[in-house]
Amino acid sequence: MKRVFSGVQPTGQIHLGNYITMKNFVKQQDDKDCLYCVVDMHSITLPQDPEKLKKSTIELAALYMAIGLDPKKVTLFIQSQVPAHAELAWILNCFSYMGELSRMTQFKDKSAGKDIVTTGLFTYPVLMAADILLYDTNFVPVGNDQKQHLELARDIAQRFNNRFGDTFVVPEPMIAKVEEGARIMALDDPTLKMSKSNPNEHSKITLLDSPALIKKSIMRATTDSDSFIKYDLVNKPGVSNLLTIYSQFSGLSIADLEIKYEGQGYGNLKKDLVLVVNDEILKVQNEFNRIIESGEVYEVLKQGRERAQEISSSVLDRVKNKIGFITY
Repeated sequence: MKRVFSGVQPTGQIHLGNYITMKNFVKQQDDKDCLYCVVDMHSITLPQDPEKLKKSTIELAALYMAIGLDPKKVTLFIQSQVPAHAELAWILNCFSYMGELSRMTQFKDKSAGKDIVTTGLFTYPVLMAADILLYDTNFVPVGNDQKQHLELARDIAQRFNNRFGDTFVVPEPMIAKVEEGARIMALDDPTLKMSKSNPNEHSKITLLDSPALIKKSIMRATTDSDSFIKYDLVNKPGVSNLLTIYSQFSGLSIADLEIKYEGQGYGNLKKDLVLVVNDEILKVQNEFNRIIESGEVYEVLKQGRERAQEISSSVLDRVKNKIGFITY
C-alpha cells in the first residue's frame, strides 16, 4: 500500500477548511497506509501556553477520530513523542541551505514586523521535511500554500540521495481539487483563505463552535451587491465560497445548488446552509465528547506512537548508516 503522511498543528480550533481536508483523509484510509500526526513541535515556533497546548493536542487527536478516522486502519500519534523527528531534522538541517529557507513565503509572512524571530520559525520547514521523509512517504496532502514546503522536502531528499545513494522516498503532493474543498475562504473576506489565526471569530467556523455562533457567522458572511446565486470565483467570491461549503456538507454538486436556488436571494441560501452545517458539526461534536469522556484517545495515541517509532527508527538508522554514524 502507498503511504500517506499528514500533520496538523494543535493551535487554534479546527475550522471548516481543515475539516473538509480531514474528511478527505477518511476516504483514503481503506486503500492507503495513512499516518496522521499532531505536530506539536511545530507549534512552539511561536509562544504557547503549556496547559493549553496539552489540552489542544488531545482535542485534535480526538477530533481526528470523531470525523471518522479508524484507529484500526490509520496510525495517529503525537510528533513530540517520537524522538526521531527531532533527530532527523538536525541531520537534514546540515543538508539545507540558508538561501532556500529564507525564500519560504510563510517564514516571510510570520516574521514580518516581528522584533524577535526564532531560529525555530526559520528552520521549521526542515522539521516538516523530516516529518515526511521519516516514514518513506509516497503522498502528502497539501494545499497550494503548503506546496513550497513539500518542494523543499523533495529537494532535500533528492540532494541526499544524489550524494549517498537511494535513501529517501521522494514524496509527491496530493492536492485536492477546488471542488473537493481545497480552498475554503474566510467568511468576512472571501479573497483570503479561512485561517485559524484570523482574530475575527466570524471569519471562520470551527468544529467546536456553538450552533448559535455558527448561525451568526454564516448569516453575516460577505456576499456581493447582486442578488442572484451563481458560482463565479472572480466576480462573486463570497457566494462561491458559500456554495463550496454547502456542496461539501450536503453532497449536492454546485451546479445542482445553482438550480435549487435560482431566483432566490442570499437569505434562503444562508438559512439552509446554517441547518446543513450545524447538523453535521453537531454529530462530530457528539462523537468528540464521547471520545474525550471515554479516554480511549490516550490508548489510540499510545498504539500510534509505538508504530510510528517502529517505522521511523528503521528509516533513521538507514540515514545514520549512510552518513557514517554508529548505530549499534
